[in-house]
Amino acid sequence: DGNFGGSYHTAVTVTSNKIQVSPLQGSQHHPKKNSQPTFGFSVNWSFSGSFTVFTGQCFVDENGNEVLKTMWLLRSDVDKIQDDWKATRVGINVFTRVPLQK
Repeated sequence: DGNFGGSYHTAVTVTSNKIQVSPLQGSQHHPKKNSQPTFGFSVNWSFSGSFTVFTGQCFVDENGNEVLKTMWLLRSDVDKIQDDWKATRVGINVFTRVPLQK
């Protein structure tokens, strides 16, 4: 049905909290034959009061490598409405498949 779930283990954080694996939920467009589908997923960070949504597209490059190009919004909790201006960050990530180790 295009829905998927899993876990996300980040290597970066702006908090002093210990990084923990966090739950991930997402959905992918049903790919047509030879298409490069779009997708989105969200991560509810287990170790902070933050939530990130990613949206992007799956590609296969000219060498046959799989690449996920994404843009993300990270929302952190703030104590008061006056701090809302600094609560959302935006960025990009490019994900590639890590070769299996023998």
